[in-house]
Amino acid sequence: MTMNRRDFVRSVGLGTVGAVATGSVPAEAAAPKAPAKKVRMRLGAQRSPITRDWDGYGSLAQYLARHGVEGVCLFPKVSRDRRWDIDEIKRMREICEAQGMKLEVLGGALSSGTIYGAFPNILLGKHPDRDRDIDLFCDMLRVAAEAGVPCVKYNMSILKVLRTKRTPGRGGATYSTWTLAKAPKNPPLTVAGDVDADTFWERITYFLQKVVPVAEDLKVRLACHPHDPGVPPGYQGVDRVLGTVEGLKRFADIVDSPYHGFNLCIGSTAEMLYNPAEEIDDVVRYFGKRNKIFNIHFRNIRGGRDDFQEVFHDEGDMNMPRLMRTLKEVDYPHLVMADHVPRHEHDPHALQGFAYSFGYIKGLIQAVDSEG
Repeated sequence: MTMNRRDFVRSVGLGTVGAVATGSVPAEAAAPKAPAKKVRMRLGAQRSPITRDWDGYGSLAQYLARHGVEGVCLFPKVSRDRRWDIDEIKRMREICEAQGMKLEVLGGALSSGTIYGAFPNILLGKHPDRDRDIDLFCDMLRVAAEAGVPCVKYNMSILKVLRTKRTPGRGGATYSTWTLAKAPKNPPLTVAGDVDADTFWERITYFLQKVVPVAEDLKVRLACHPHDPGVPPGYQGVDRVLGTVEGLKRFADIVDSPYHGFNLCIGSTAEMLYNPAEEIDDVVRYFGKRNKIFNIHFRNIRGGRDDFQEVFHDEGDMNMPRLMRTLKEVDYPHLVMADHVPRHEHDPHALQGFAYSFGYIKGLIQAVDSEG
């Protein structure tokens, strides 16, 4: 007996269905496989000014675009009356867009070492000056919203970034380093004097309760950078409350808002851990699952709390491919930025270090995106 093609296809199809029904063919083999979830994170950069030119490298905008950067954080000038210029920000946005990038974050209003910046009284706790400073900061949020920039990063830090002498690394590079045992034993107090944990938390809470509702109305995300690094309580007179993971958790819970979160610096967070290689992924999961990460600084370190070097991505203690998979796991949707790259005397602007970091991060994003 002969069988035509249509009857053959029909019989094969029915046979497959029957086999699945009787269990002779695994059901998962017959069912179509769901498409792998695509990542939403993108390569970012934090550098300024965007118009800067380097001999042989072109403008900063061209340099970033050439290395695959998709979104940037820029730092507008702060005027003498402590404001941002809407026209300057719009020009910066246009320059980025001309190179196929987006201006996604603004920073610099509350920098590391906040008491030395434009709004010192917020963390000095002086009345009525801190209310005036908070109002001016909120005005900057309004400018960001009007310019179409959805995120502002800031610091709540009395102490500046603390480091000891740079240490040698591979190929003649040098690494940013902090070794508490080699730091000054009794450094002078800042202008803030002694600030214990309760006082620090009061000043942070006062700020957040006034600023977050404004950010929420404007739909501008507030991304706070952790303290860098965490140090023992009372160092230089200050209890550095955002220098521990428990402190970051408490900070996140002060105000309940989708516009209140972190510029989660992987390096700074690792530097507050005693075993970052094993602990960092769970920290990312904790904040990532709660949608509290608005920007990522992606760097590796060697060492841990009180003794570390900031090294190239591929030679530190943390498993950076695994960490990128963790960001994919929590469906992190924003920028992943290079940060604090190693330096070399023949690379004064760290262009080589950043180029290496951009390629490494871009490669990891593409690699985890291709995984099922």
